[in-house]
Amino acid sequence: MPMLTQLRLDHANMARLLHVLQLKHKTLAAGERPDFQLVREVVDYILDYMDDFTVPLERICSEQLSARVPQSMDLSRQLAEDYKALHERLMRLSQDIDMILMDAVIPMDRFADDLKAYLEAHRAYLRDERESLFPLIQEYFDDDDLQRLADAMPEGAAEKLEQLQDAYPQLYAELSAAPEPATTTP
Repeated sequence: MPMLTQLRLDHANMARLLHVLQLKHKTLAAGERPDFQLVREVVDYILDYMDDFTVPLERICSEQLSARVPQSMDLSRQLAEDYKALHERLMRLSQDIDMILMDAVIPMDRFADDLKAYLEAHRAYLRDERESLFPLIQEYFDDDDLQRLADAMPEGAAEKLEQLQDAYPQLYAELSAAPEPATTTP
């Protein structure tokens, strides 16, 4: 099941990105100023990834899953709502980072709280997918179904991911230096 393996790999990569943001949050919580340009890169990367990969894949997956497992519609609807709220949180953070980088006065305690809330929400979303959605995919999709999902991805998805990696060299240097985050399931 290469597609399910890819989804799990995407989750691991997203966990690493969230770990980088967590480290920057710890810097903020300690009263120090983190590298906001790096925070900008992480947020931009996540937003690009969400728009270009996550949204189309989850839409296609939800449609196919709902057709096979009608009781999954509530889960799909809840994940879609959670995802929309997550995206909105990240957009607010992005706007605040823009203001910070333009030297506007933004209360750092509020920004730190917003960043922490976003991190918690994104981790909860990933956990819900891992614990609720992935088992359904594994149970109800065979290799052919998963290949159809992979084929339905936007054209040039792999090339776009490589372009994103090239566009954020500082982020990838930070990811390479960061320890592998623990992926515990509460």
